[in-house]
Amino acid sequence: MTDSADYTPPKIWVWNKGNGGQFANINRPIAGPTHEKELPVGRHPLQLYSLGTPNGVKVTILLEELLALGYSGAEYDAWLIKIGEGDQFGSGFVDVNPNSKIPALLDRSGPTPIRVFESGSILTYLAEKFGAFLPTEQPARAECLSWLFWQMGSAPYLGGGFGHFYAYAPTKIEYAIDRFAMEVKRQLDVLDRRLAESEYLAGKDYTIADIAVWPWYGGLVKGWQYGAAEFLQVQDYKNVQRWADAIFARPAVKRGRKVNRLSGDPADQLHERHDASDFDTKTQDKVAVAG
Repeated sequence: MTDSADYTPPKIWVWNKGNGGQFANINRPIAGPTHEKELPVGRHPLQLYSLGTPNGVKVTILLEELLALGYSGAEYDAWLIKIGEGDQFGSGFVDVNPNSKIPALLDRSGPTPIRVFESGSILTYLAEKFGAFLPTEQPARAECLSWLFWQMGSAPYLGGGFGHFYAYAPTKIEYAIDRFAMEVKRQLDVLDRRLAESEYLAGKDYTIADIAVWPWYGGLVKGWQYGAAEFLQVQDYKNVQRWADAIFARPAVKRGRKVNRLSGDPADQLHERHDASDFDTKTQDKVAVAG
């Protein structure tokens, strides 16, 4: 790897497999499967293939919220996809998501299975399927979708930008960290100003906009992301803190955040979820050890 201060891009980029730090073994400039592997299928209508990252837990939180409201059709099997080991490049996973990113959902409730990929698409699909957490009347619906898509456009600057260069890049690059730290703080200010005037992002009601934004920005201000809470002075965003605490207090959020999680306190990890009883302590410990 060339020192950034001395690097001049060549006329034609060439893939150096040694670059990429801890992600070098899974990053590549081509799509498609690397190996044949069928996906498991459980007994529930919805089959989720995911990992407990901010993008992954959006879907498990929504599913747990739907089940808490009594929508039995939202029962699901959550299968663990270990992206660090390249599970997302198996042929079965690529069939469900050609982009090889988690989460991916297969809805088997009808005569023909329906694949849904990209977290924002999955949230919208499930909210429309069950008629919950997405307003049906304007302007609330437009406000909800606007904040949902705000997250889709903004979080890459937080994760792939700030998070990567601050926490994961093999070398610390001042320009990159400063550039993305500035943008993340601007985004937090956007949220803080909105939440100063509104209980939730779309208005008075909790929606898929909050479910999408919370794992990224709620997790950031609660100190769960990148070890950067002090660096970014997240305590200054009082309205985001209030909103983050209110959402984390929801029982369905606590359950959803545990599913497919591989990091943190073992008591907060449920590697796979196939039944509501899996959240029982004894079952959870068994799954965590098996994983």
